[in-house]
Amino acid sequence: MSLKGAMPLFDKIDVPETMDPEAEARIAATFDNRLAGIDEAGRGPWAGPVAVAAVVLIPGDIPHGLADSKALSEATREGLYEEILAKAHVGVAFASPATIDTLNIRAATLGAMAHATRALEIAPSFCLVDGRDVPPGLPAPGIAVVKGDARLQCIAAASIVAKVARDRLMKRMDPVWPDHGLARHKGYGTAAHAAALATAGVTPLHRKSFRPIAALLDAAG
Repeated sequence: MSLKGAMPLFDKIDVPETMDPEAEARIAATFDNRLAGIDEAGRGPWAGPVAVAAVVLIPGDIPHGLADSKALSEATREGLYEEILAKAHVGVAFASPATIDTLNIRAATLGAMAHATRALEIAPSFCLVDGRDVPPGLPAPGIAVVKGDARLQCIAAASIVAKVARDRLMKRMDPVWPDHGLARHKGYGTAAHAAALATAGVTPLHRKSFRPIAALLDAAG
């Protein structure tokens, strides 16, 4: 669907305030059931990439229990992750720490959103993006939905995929830098992470443009 063809439909999209599968099904049907939900994980950590997922759910085969990844236990996320990969169309992309340092976290995240959506094996007709920004370079028109991961199943599914994909990557990096505890804190700014940085130093996985890391590097000369 071209941008020109989709424009009249923008005013007809009534995004529910809470998860409503029937309402979402009506939205998806408007766009030939090729509605892509897009979300990210890892904007805030001091280390590691930002992960982004784009998910197109298949009507009649939607995993049960989709919700904002932050509201789910790790075990539940892991189970839903496998089910989403088996039952939906999924695209995943990462923005590396180097890319984040070069572009800034917002631009790096938006770029990864476009890459993840273009990685889908089925071309979406419309995109629903968690947050306040619609990334440039998407393969279809779209809108931003604040707190979309708690309002739409397709965005919730994307939040789960992004979160699990990033967590798994950080766990794989743990043996490379075993003194930093990456498998535990996943790069987030915890007290344990700060203590590890004080003794073991900054790694190539750290975001050097982020204030705590930049301060350490400045102090080291």
